[in-house]
Amino acid sequence: MAKYYDVHPDNPQPRSIAQVAAGVRADALIAYPTDSCYALGCRLGSRGGVDRIRTIRQLDDRHHFTLVCQDFAQLGQFVRIDNDVFRAIKASTPGRYTFILPATREVPRMLQHPRKKTVGVRIPDHVVAQALLAELGEPLLSSTLLLPGEEEPMTQGWEIKDRLDHVLDAVVDSGDCGTEPTTVVDFSGGEAEIVRHGAGDTSRFE
Repeated sequence: MAKYYDVHPDNPQPRSIAQVAAGVRADALIAYPTDSCYALGCRLGSRGGVDRIRTIRQLDDRHHFTLVCQDFAQLGQFVRIDNDVFRAIKASTPGRYTFILPATREVPRMLQHPRKKTVGVRIPDHVVAQALLAELGEPLLSSTLLLPGEEEPMTQGWEIKDRLDHVLDAVVDSGDCGTEPTTVVDFSGGEAEIVRHGAGDTSRFE
């Protein structure tokens, strides 16, 4: 049964955030809000968490997982960025974008695209997500909470708990955060390639 945390969207309760972070460190799989929609999240090195996300979402091994980072300094530990790409990404973060980039050795192989050796990264502009990342001190391995056969993610924490109570360890509810996932931009080839049109404005990459 998933623990349920009703967290204030603007002033998240430190005790609740600390409890969620402690759960993640102990290999919990959580649902949490971001600036685009709810996401599934677990510890960076949690093979069990990765397997559970794949099962819930019915993902194959070519799916790009996302490392949700607190800031640009943290992001830079996990991906390689040249100067031109650096400027483009820096101007768009924090925000509703996911960037696909070559992974560094800090990224477990199980999270990298098997052929391209790439990984998704993003920095959310969301108070609760940022509070959790700050408490955790490392990225959350994440994937949009979009269930198989459904066109839009769930928007209410109570609904997520009701439907996924048996497969999650915790649900962090801070209210509706929308249904549109991030815009995904692939920079792994050096040039911007828009893989998914989502919540982030694509005009700066076109």
